[in-house]
Amino acid sequence: MATLYDLDTPADAAAALQHEWLVACLCADWCGTCREYQPGFEAIAERFPEAGFLWVDIETHADWADDVDVENFPTLFVMQGEAIRFFGTMLPYPAHLERALESLFAPGAHHLPVDGAEDLPSLRDLLRARAG
Repeated sequence: MATLYDLDTPADAAAALQHEWLVACLCADWCGTCREYQPGFEAIAERFPEAGFLWVDIETHADWADDVDVENFPTLFVMQGEAIRFFGTMLPYPAHLERALESLFAPGAHHLPVDGAEDLPSLRDLLRARAG
C-alpha cells in the first residue's frame, strides 16, 4: 500500500529518498481546493508505488518553499533522480496528474527540459535535510 511520506518524520523522509521518482503536491492548509484534492492525490499514490509521494504545505515548510514560486494550487513538482521533470500548476482533477505520470513514467519517454528548473530548490535536498 502506497502512502504519502511525512516530511516531518525523519524515517519517512529517508524512505522517500529511496525512490527514483518523487511526486510532490505543494499546497496550503488553508486552501479548500488543496483539501479537496488531497484524497485524489493519495489515490494516485496507490497507482504509482514506484514513486515517493509528498504533500508539502508551503507555509509549514517555508524554509524550502520560499524559493518556489507557487502562484496557484495545486502545484505539482516531479523529480526523477536529480532531474526536475515537471513543475507547475495543474487543474485539481486527479485524472490529469494520473495521465501526466503515465506519460512521464513510460519506458523510453522523452523528457523536455523544465523552464526555470535551474532556479528551483531540490526536493531531494529538502528530504535530505529532513532525514537528518
